[in-house]
Amino acid sequence: MKKKILVTGGTGRFGTVLKKLKTSYEILYPNKKTLDITSFRSIQKYIKLKKPNILIHLAGLSRPMNIHDRKIKKSIDLNIIGTCNITKACAEKNIKLIYFSTSYVYPGTKGNYMESDSLLPVNNYAWSKLGGECAVQLYKNSLILRLCMTEKPFVHKAAFYDAKNSFMYHDEVAEILLKLLNEKGILNVGGKTQSIYNFAKIENPKIKKIFLKKNKKIKMPINSSINTEKMKKIIKNKQFLMKDLRINKK
Repeated sequence: MKKKILVTGGTGRFGTVLKKLKTSYEILYPNKKTLDITSFRSIQKYIKLKKPNILIHLAGLSRPMNIHDRKIKKSIDLNIIGTCNITKACAEKNIKLIYFSTSYVYPGTKGNYMESDSLLPVNNYAWSKLGGECAVQLYKNSLILRLCMTEKPFVHKAAFYDAKNSFMYHDEVAEILLKLLNEKGILNVGGKTQSIYNFAKIENPKIKKIFLKKNKKIKMPINSSINTEKMKKIIKNKQFLMKDLRINKK
């Protein structure tokens, strides 16, 4: 029997990319009317009906960043209370939970952050994601992914030249995600450390250069790059394992 994966927020940007991948899993992508993460009973009812083995929690409030300043209640309801509801429902049925957090939970000053480094978000979006992490941390059958990702093509007309991170595109993260389903704990997931401008101009050479330090209204970390050695080691081991399995089948 195929393992069944439930994806919350599956009709969003990342979920749309994930749907395109060929996989041996049966993956469910309910919309927010079918599965309301702000309602614990709604989650319980859907889980009872579908009986998933794994739940990937994508649903929540993300962009624009300042919406978390303007609509604090909505940010709390979706990103913190919604994640608490998901965690409680998974714990009831011992369902593996994979939670999409963000690399913005780190202080964002020195870069190259490891999973064990101290956390100190610089904006409300990151605080809301860290709030969700607090609930997930209580449940040991879980994996928290501190992600640095964006959609392709890069959606903005300008990018920060003086701000660094470890961006990956959604399609790259989707490929990695399927190799991490059995992992637990906390894992940084991202790509090469570089300025946001240098990342964006690979796909769009005409993108404009702007400076974060000159824009006092935007609350963003200056260097939220992450150390991904743990991620690389897991993926490398998985590739060796798959190679061995193919050899043994011959």
